[in-house]
This record gives sequence, C-alpha cells and structure tokens, in this order.
Amino acid sequence: MALPIISGIQQMGIGVPNVKKSFDWYRNNFGFDIPVFEEAAEAALMKNYTGGEVHKRHAILSINIQGGGGLEIWQFTSRTPQAAEFDLQLGDLGIYAAKIKCLDIETSFRNLKAKNPSCILTDISERPNGTLHFFVRDENGNLFECVDGSEWLYEKYHDTGGIKGAIIGVSNIEKALPVYQTILGYEKVVYDKEGIFDDLKGIPGADRRMRRVLLKAKSSPTGSFSKLYGPTEIELVSLSETQGRKIFKDRYWGDLGFIHLCFEVRGMKEMKERCAALNFPFTVDSDESFDMGEAAGQFSYIEDPDGTLIEFVETHKIPILKKIGWYHDLRNKAPEANVPNWMIKAMRFSRVK
Repeated sequence: MALPIISGIQQMGIGVPNVKKSFDWYRNNFGFDIPVFEEAAEAALMKNYTGGEVHKRHAILSINIQGGGGLEIWQFTSRTPQAAEFDLQLGDLGIYAAKIKCLDIETSFRNLKAKNPSCILTDISERPNGTLHFFVRDENGNLFECVDGSEWLYEKYHDTGGIKGAIIGVSNIEKALPVYQTILGYEKVVYDKEGIFDDLKGIPGADRRMRRVLLKAKSSPTGSFSKLYGPTEIELVSLSETQGRKIFKDRYWGDLGFIHLCFEVRGMKEMKERCAALNFPFTVDSDESFDMGEAAGQFSYIEDPDGTLIEFVETHKIPILKKIGWYHDLRNKAPEANVPNWMIKAMRFSRVK
C-alpha cells in the first residue's frame, strides 16, 4: 500500500488549567478513562508557537477503549495558560468544537443530562444530512458535539466513545480544502449548505449566516490503530457576511482551548513530501523518534490557511499494559497492518474507574 497512510484521528489536543481535574471530568462524562501516557516535561520543539521560549507542561493522553480518538489533556506548568480575550463564536477561525461519537444519541443525551445537567448546551436536533446531534460544554467552556458513531471496538462500558472529528472555522473553504481533502483524505462531501441553521440554535454565533461543509473519507481507514479510531469527519464553517476572529490570536499553543487535531500516520517522510508539494510544509518536525517515557514516535505539524495546527504522529511504541511492562513496538510492522483487536482490548485493564 502506498504511503503515507492515515489511520485516523489519534487525539484532540486541549489546553486546560488543571490537567488532573480535567482528566477526571472527561473520564466521568465521556469515558476517557485509560491514560496511555502521562508526562511532565519541556515542550522544546514547540517554541515557535510558545513565544520563542521553551515552556514546561504536564500532559495526559487518555482514550475511551470503546472506540474513537483520544484526548491529549495539556497544561502549562511554567506559565499561567491564557483564555481568549473574547467569547468564542461559531465561525471563529480554528478548532471550535470536538466531535464525540455516541452509541445512541438519545441515551447519551439522557444520561449526560441526568449526570451533569449544567453541561448540556442544546437539545437533540437534526443535522443537514438527517443524523442527530447535540452540544455540551465541559467544565472549562469547551464545546463538544455529540454525534452518532459506528464501528465500535467495544459496546460495554459507556454510552459515548472517543473523538470522531471536529468543527473548524475557516475564512475561505476553497482555500482550506487542499488540507482537509487532499492531505488528510476527507474527499467525500456529505453536505455543503449555506444559511442560518435551526439545528445550531443555542451555540454562540449560530444566528449568523454561514456555510457548512461536512467532509468524510470515501473508504474506511487502514493502518495500525484504525480499528480503534474508526471513521471520522471534519465540518468546515465559514461566515458569509463577516470574518471570524482567530481563536488563538495573540496566544500560545498550549493555552486554553483546542490546541491541535492529531492524526496517526505511517510514512512520515512521504507525508512531509505530500504537504510540501501542496505548499503546506512542516512547521515542526521531530525528525526522529521522541521518547515520552511510556510511548515513543515521531511527530510533525502543519498549519491550515488560517493557522489551525494539524499534528501528525507516527507511533513507534505504545504501552498495552503498563503494570506488567508490556509495550508494543510498531516499527517493523507492515504499515497497513492493524494492531490486533485483542491487544488493543488488553488496554482496558489500565482503566481508571
């Protein structure tokens, strides 16, 4: 199979004021109860996005074993993380909301409302493609869109799964499509609509006229962790009559909010060549394997036309069961091969209950 291969969304990065408290919130409300790694260190390679200085951070990558991408919960420890100076609205430029996959929308809505009523932002409504969704806020005000999920690894522990995608504000959809369609492979247009949308009522800024384009891949993902991540989607939003504000204007990567969207790849060299050919060169490149103690790999970043950060990670080593020192090395595996389901499922023994 030709490289590069994108296995799916590995994780959504989210800057928070308290990493432990946020981990508990996502564990209790969305089932992100398996910490794949936890590390306190310097983010030396990201100084171009942190004011030219190397800053310290504490990060936890957590997953929901049922399926979907993870959350990289990220806290500055060498500075106080900053919030945006304005109230974010739909159509602002950057990652506006993360998508959470649900086994059943009505069940997820009912259970979340019973457990944490203050987090519910909207009622259940129908998207332009006829599927149901609703929105919630986390304890720090970040928005999550709950959508129908498919291709589950488990249907046992929670009524929600992991990350299925994102809503991303862009200034010009045509200029953004080379990143999201050609580089990332979301070639299928599910809908392309313009107007003021009833299904978004309750979301800040939803009273403005906008264009919404929902993108999916034409085929199921392949590669190492594709069975865990499952199918994903990206929704691009562009305001029709005004210009959105940059969500991270005058702030650092790692400040409060959604800081990047990360994709699992095999063939980092080929991905670098693809991005450069389309004039979206790597802005950060670890060049070789980085070691995060409990995991290792290679990572890089590009920017979409509005500066939204897209991360690529090629995983080299991942913990399966840390308590007995069981790690899985992927470097000599066929790029298109899936990590066996039984091996991924063994990670459930590391759940924090």
